[in-house]
Amino acid sequence: MNVKNCENQEKSIVALTVEVSAEEFEAAIVKAYQKLRKKINVPGFRPGKAPRKIIEGMYGAEVFYEEAVNIAMPDAYEAAVTEKQLDVVGYPQVELEGEVTKDGFTFKASVPVYPEVKLGAYKGLKAPKTPAKVTAADVDDRLKEMADRNTRLVSVDREAKNGDVAVIDFEGFLDGKPFDGGKGTNHSLELGSGSFVPGFEEQVVGMKAGEEKDIDITFPADYHEDLAGKAVVFKVKVHEVKEKDVPAMDDEFAKDVSEFDTLKDLKADLKKKITEEREEAAQRTFEDKLMEQVAENITADVPDAMVDAQAHRFLDNFKNQIMQQGIPYDQYLKMTGMDEAKLLADAKEPALRQVRLDLALAAIIKEENIEISDDEVEEEYKKMAEQYNIELENVKKYLPAQQVKDQLSTRKAISIVTESATATAPKAEKKAEDGEEKPAKKTAAKKTAKAEDGEEKPAKKTAAKKTAKAEDGEEKPAKKPAAKKTAKKTEE
Repeated sequence: MNVKNCENQEKSIVALTVEVSAEEFEAAIVKAYQKLRKKINVPGFRPGKAPRKIIEGMYGAEVFYEEAVNIAMPDAYEAAVTEKQLDVVGYPQVELEGEVTKDGFTFKASVPVYPEVKLGAYKGLKAPKTPAKVTAADVDDRLKEMADRNTRLVSVDREAKNGDVAVIDFEGFLDGKPFDGGKGTNHSLELGSGSFVPGFEEQVVGMKAGEEKDIDITFPADYHEDLAGKAVVFKVKVHEVKEKDVPAMDDEFAKDVSEFDTLKDLKADLKKKITEEREEAAQRTFEDKLMEQVAENITADVPDAMVDAQAHRFLDNFKNQIMQQGIPYDQYLKMTGMDEAKLLADAKEPALRQVRLDLALAAIIKEENIEISDDEVEEEYKKMAEQYNIELENVKKYLPAQQVKDQLSTRKAISIVTESATATAPKAEKKAEDGEEKPAKKTAAKKTAKAEDGEEKPAKKTAAKKTAKAEDGEEKPAKKPAAKKTAKKTEE
């Protein structure tokens, strides 16, 4: 193998021109003959027994060339990458140059490599930080959540009203025929929750246990294509109507749901916890804003391969979220009218931001000479074992030490940024000329894999119910190049 040329190109691509010698190619031809001889029929010889010279005499000396190239090229590519000490971050694009002969062949590989990163400003930055404020209404909301969790449902013999839970059977019909995702049995539906398609719950209000009814519904125009704008009929039967028995908000309630003896003490504890939660959230947001600036400030020619790999990780995470909610991925695509290519395209922008952030963090770790000791790793293992109530040895078994070191290095890098930064007051809402506050402008919701800001996609309604729609790892290793030229449900 001989590297004839090694040229740096834009987007952190290195173009390698590699020559495979006659000797190397002959060794590959021998392997190709041993692999293919059983598949070649030669009169007078049993399968696999025909000598190479006989086969080449019948079919031409080039009969084994293609397979031999497939055998020789990956080894030559890897040897060239090693010789030039390239830090490969994706799959190469490979093409043959010139003809393949008994004297060997030459190929060109365009290889994406880890980019050179120049840090910009990462110390002394400024970002807004919202102070943690907790009102009495916030505490009351948290108490209401606790009350809801401890609310009993009591069967009642009356007409259903908003706030009640109706236990129903339902089945939807389009043009007299049942449609997918439109059937449920013994489903508990909270009336007024808005969990079913518009117009459904309103028509269940007023029904009693044992009553059956046909409900006429027209699906919204922005519904998925099979039912968008269609008029359907749901046959509904109510089995039971239940009302909520909400516990009284008093000292007895506090004793039942907490370790406190009085409602006053419970409220004080809730206020403390909510304050801590909001302080942590504000700190995370503050850090995110700072790291966005750090990522923007770096100079790096990011290869497309790194962005593509990150976009695929986002998509894989999104698929897992979808499946955890019991929705088959293929069914989700059909319901939303999306395809995987569109999801990946929408993920490219957040993927680029994440890659730039990863590059920035790695550059800070290098610049600051951040190193993690074995003692620090051991201490982190102990913290995780205690936090998740898992045996220490099991944590070590499933979480490699290098991964822990990477996490701790990243934390230290972020700390260097945040500890030198200044928190500023959030900007006030812009006021209109009449003095009234302008409402926040709504942005279009893109259906993308979950980005690094952690925001979930908006829920979309299915045939009868709304279903909730369903990111960071190491780069994929470079794949051995091929020899051929490459440019390279919801059912209720």
